[in-house]
Amino acid sequence: MDGTLIDSEPFWIEAEQAIAARFGVEWTHADGMTLVGNPLLDSARILQARGIDLPEQAIIDTMIDSVTASVQDSMPWMPDARRLLDEVHAAGVRCALVTMSQGRFVDAFLDVAGEYFEVVVSGEDVSRGKPDPEAYLRAAELLGVAPADCVAIEDSPAGITSAHRAGARTIAVKRYAELPDLPGLTRLATLDGLTVEDLRRVASGMPLDRN
Repeated sequence: MDGTLIDSEPFWIEAEQAIAARFGVEWTHADGMTLVGNPLLDSARILQARGIDLPEQAIIDTMIDSVTASVQDSMPWMPDARRLLDEVHAAGVRCALVTMSQGRFVDAFLDVAGEYFEVVVSGEDVSRGKPDPEAYLRAAELLGVAPADCVAIEDSPAGITSAHRAGARTIAVKRYAELPDLPGLTRLATLDGLTVEDLRRVASGMPLDRN
């Protein structure tokens, strides 16, 4: 979701910077980039270690409240992802949302986009967040399909690694972070031009590389 479907990463970094400022802690954009794709609990612990004197859940709740308010003003769709999602939905392809975000923020997104997704796995549904494969394995299980019969689209190194380790045919799209180089990985500079037929080819074991 974050970074792949919607351009919410700047909102997360703003939320991190705001909570850091309350405690006189410097938190740069580069610091925020190191948390892209992380489970929120991991991010909260890193912020604690930098000097944010709050319980982990209080840090998480504060950031979720901030980001949720931002996206509720206007859902920041990635245009290339929205176009592909529309085409996939129209073609009858079953979809799962796999995100490490939680609670009100996920609900706010689903209020707008819930019709697209038959299955939702969030950070609250797993014991081990990305890059562990648990979330993608769970999504495949709920869909009733083998992970190898799924195509996952991700933008963060943690998410890409999670999907790849689960055995899904994985598409890595360049957003904010550098893309890892993993065997069989499809690497794209953008989702523009990607079609349902391209997804079928990737699903059959024919990776693309348009990075």
